[in-house]
Amino acid sequence: MLPRRLWLWIGLGLLLLLLAGLVLQAVNQLIWQLSYWLPGWLIGPLLLLLLSVVLLAVIQFGWPWWQAMARRGPGGRPAQTPHQPSGSKREAAERNLASIDRTLERIRDEVERQALQQERQRMQQELERGDLVITLFGSGSTGKTSLIRALLRELVGEVGAPMGSTTASARYRLRLKPLPRAVILEDTPGILEAGSAGRERERRARHLAARADLLLLVVDGDLRAAEMEVFNVLASLGKRLLLVLNKCDLRGEQEEQRLLALLRQRCSGRIAAADVIPASASPQSVPLPGGKPRQPQPELEALLRRLAAVLQADGEELIADNLLLQCRQLGETSRALLDRQRRQDAESIVDRYVWIGAGVVALTPLPGVDLLGAAAVNAQMVMEIGKVYGVSLSRDSAQDLALSVGRTLAGLGLVKGGVALISSVISLSLPVLLVSRAIQAVSAAWLTRVAGRSFIVFFQQDQDWGDGGLQSVLQREYDLNRREDVLRSFLKTAVNRVVEPLQRRQVRLPPRSPERSQAPPAEGDATDRDYREP
Repeated sequence: MLPRRLWLWIGLGLLLLLLAGLVLQAVNQLIWQLSYWLPGWLIGPLLLLLLSVVLLAVIQFGWPWWQAMARRGPGGRPAQTPHQPSGSKREAAERNLASIDRTLERIRDEVERQALQQERQRMQQELERGDLVITLFGSGSTGKTSLIRALLRELVGEVGAPMGSTTASARYRLRLKPLPRAVILEDTPGILEAGSAGRERERRARHLAARADLLLLVVDGDLRAAEMEVFNVLASLGKRLLLVLNKCDLRGEQEEQRLLALLRQRCSGRIAAADVIPASASPQSVPLPGGKPRQPQPELEALLRRLAAVLQADGEELIADNLLLQCRQLGETSRALLDRQRRQDAESIVDRYVWIGAGVVALTPLPGVDLLGAAAVNAQMVMEIGKVYGVSLSRDSAQDLALSVGRTLAGLGLVKGGVALISSVISLSLPVLLVSRAIQAVSAAWLTRVAGRSFIVFFQQDQDWGDGGLQSVLQREYDLNRREDVLRSFLKTAVNRVVEPLQRRQVRLPPRSPERSQAPPAEGDATDRDYREP
C-alpha cells in the first residue's frame, strides 16, 4: 500500500488541477462574454489588466499571511528569534519584581518581609549583572570537586581561590571569550551524605539548584536509588540538566559505552541522550618502571564540547528562563505569605462574629430553630472580610450575599444538621429552658463559623465559589468543622463563653415573696398544693 504522505500529495495535486480547470473555464467564459460587447483588439489588454489587478491583490493580502505562517514553528506556534524571548522574559521578570514590591508593602511580619526583600534585592542584582551560573551536584565519591577543578584548568588555567566558603559552596567566576557574559562555576557540598549535617547540606544544594541556570549532576556509575531520586528532583525544576559519567578511565571502552547506554535509557524523556556525557576528571597515575608515575591529563573533550554548544546556543535563554522562574517563585512565596496574613485576619473577624451572634441568641431566644436571620449570616461580617481582601461591598450587596448563603445552608439541610449535631453533645442535665437556649446559641455560633469560613474561601478565590459552586464550598466547610478535633475545640470554647454564663444567669433568679416564705405550711395537702402551683 502507498504511504499516507504520498496519498496526501496525490490528493493535493488533484485539487490543484481542479482549481486550474475552474480558473481556465472562468477565463474562457469571460472572453466569450466580452466578445459581444468589445472589439477583439481590446479584449487581450483588458484581460491582462484584470490579471495584473488580481495578482497584486493576492500579493497584497497573501504575502503578510505567508510571512506569518513562515514564522510559525511546529504545531502552529510562532517561531521566535534567539534574542526576542530573553528580552520579553526579562521584561516579564521586571514586572514580577515590581508586583512583588507592592505585595511586600502589605506584609506586617517584619522578619519575613525583610527576608523576602533581601531575596528580591539579590534577584535585582542578578537581573542587572546577568552572570550565567553552572552548578555541579553529586555525592562526595563521584569526583565532583575534581571535575570542577579540571574544568577550570582547561578554561582559565591555574585555579584561584574560590568565591565564598568551602563549607557551604565554592563559586568561581570566569570570562569565556565566545560568551558575552561571565560564567560562574559553583561547587556544592555532597547531597547524598548521611547524618543531620548531610541533610542540611542537601537542603542547601536544592536551594542552589533553584537559583542556577545550568545543572550538572556527576555520577561515577549507574544511578543508585538515592541518586535517581536526586536526578528526578533536579529534572523537575524546569532547568537544563546535564548528566556527567565521571571516572571513565577506571573502566574499559565497552563498559563505558554500556553504562552510557544504560544511563540514557534511565533518563529517557527527562533529558536528551546527548546530555549524558562521559568524562575523566582525575585519571589514575600510570606507574613507569624505574621512574615517577605518569599523570594522564583529564579527559573532558566531550563535556567541553557539549558545554560550549549549550552555552553558545541557549545561554541567553537559560538566563532569561531562570530569572523569570525565580521571580515567579518569589512572587508566589510573597503572595502565599500575604494570603496567610489575610486569612488570619479574616478568621479573627469570623471568630468575633461567632460569639456576638451566640450572645444575641442567648439573650433573645428565637421561636423554633430559624437561625437564618440571626448569626449564621451577617452582612457586616461579609463587608469586613471583603475589606481584608481589598474588596469594598455595599451593604445591599453584602446582605444579598449573606442571604444567599443562609438559604443554601437551609436548602442543603445544614441548619437542621448543625442543630442536631450540637444538641447531641450539649449536656442534657441542665434545666429544659437552659438547654434550649444553649443549643440555639451554640448552634448559631457554629453555623456562623461555617458561613464565615465559606466567605473567606469566596474572597480568596477572587469572589468565585469555584467549580462546585456555593453548595460545594458550604458542604466542605460543614464537614471540616464537624470533625471530632475541630468540634471538640469549638465546644470547649462555647461552654466557657455561652453555657457557663447562661448557668450563672439561671442561678440568679428572683427570690420567693416574703409573705409566702413566712407563712408556715399547713399539714397534709398544703405542701403538695404549693408545689403544684405554677
